[in-house]
Amino acid sequence: MTEERLAERTYSLCPVCLRRVPAERAERDGAICLERTCGEHGFFSTPIWKNRLDFREWTKEAVRLGSRSNPDCPSSCGLCASHVRDTCCMLLEVTHECDLRSCRFCFADAHKKNDAPALKQVTGWLRRFVKPRQTFLQLSGGEPTTREDLPEIVADARRLGCKYIQLNTNGIRLANDLEYVRALADSGLSFVFLQFDGTDDETYRRLRGREMMGVKQRAIENCGRFNLGVTLVPTVVQGVNDDRLGDIVRFAVSLSPVVRGVHFQPVCYMGRIPGDISAYGRLTLDELMEGIYLQAEDILGGAELFPSCCDHPLCGFHGAFVVTDDGKLYALHREKPQNTDCCADAARRNREFIGSKWQRPPAGGCCCGDDETGPDGLADLGYFASRVKSHSFTISGMAFQDAGNMDLERLASCSLHVYRDGATVPFCARYLTPLGS
Repeated sequence: MTEERLAERTYSLCPVCLRRVPAERAERDGAICLERTCGEHGFFSTPIWKNRLDFREWTKEAVRLGSRSNPDCPSSCGLCASHVRDTCCMLLEVTHECDLRSCRFCFADAHKKNDAPALKQVTGWLRRFVKPRQTFLQLSGGEPTTREDLPEIVADARRLGCKYIQLNTNGIRLANDLEYVRALADSGLSFVFLQFDGTDDETYRRLRGREMMGVKQRAIENCGRFNLGVTLVPTVVQGVNDDRLGDIVRFAVSLSPVVRGVHFQPVCYMGRIPGDISAYGRLTLDELMEGIYLQAEDILGGAELFPSCCDHPLCGFHGAFVVTDDGKLYALHREKPQNTDCCADAARRNREFIGSKWQRPPAGGCCCGDDETGPDGLADLGYFASRVKSHSFTISGMAFQDAGNMDLERLASCSLHVYRDGATVPFCARYLTPLGS
């Protein structure tokens, strides 16, 4: 019996004028495509899944949009009644200035100078949205480390009750200013989200316009001096670094426990993008996972990655591991964790998962290293429990949406939000950019 052809209804946008239009996820030429028609600009079909993994199985727990859809979404609704997820992480832009303006791709398209909000204003924003002992804050920009008072912002966020504080950075300041790193750590920074596109300078020349591998290495080393965990964040572009996924994972594992994981992001066309995006294509989530499986097979040992428990399944994946003594990754889950579908505390659970894995335990608090190891390079239960704390490692990914593949069903399940001008907005709606005709 022939399997029924996929046809799932949703809503999307015209990539040219951003008008909301009905859409369908449908099979075409061996792939799953998001298809829609704009009355002014015509028909669009964008591949969203290349059938490297079973689409129906991967998306079976997605929260369907159905009749809840807000007709104003996403132009003016923020987090409307159609939204099904609380905030897991809140991103706050503390500047639009950047010390690296040569990037081919930049979702924020940072370029402005001297427009950073005053410290008092930033603290005022924090007071409006911080929930004591709950909030996971991402400090972003532009490049946040262009601010001399960033340690004060971190300290204010900590005083107001932020549970986790993450710095999104290109690493230039962290590589070159050890006292600045010390001040951030002393102020209460939890961990660092480091732009990291590959392990060779050619990759950086093509994506960032300059050689940067040495910068990345020094930034990681300096964070390690002050017990700051680092997660590497590659922007993955077809034909540039999609064949370097295994190298990135192996490099990250070699620097455990300072490096806590890799968070892959297939390129998304928003903000600053090349004039001809067709030259780069679209790397779908399942293609990315297939690449990780094949290229890092030697240290993954057959472990699987699972859909996000907090966002739409098409938005991301994750896997939790511990780094063994012999430099392998031992999966903490060999099967999909149970009860990861829609639930009231999904955002809280995901926030704690991220925070507990990416934040390093207090210096000197680890008791591992003296026991004799057992099967799989691990030791007795006490050693294993300690090793999980000291050498936790995650492989995760987030496939952000742009005007070419915006699916409002996915947007309704977004848990990464941006605070801007008094409003809380899903990340992909905040940085949405028309792609042109």
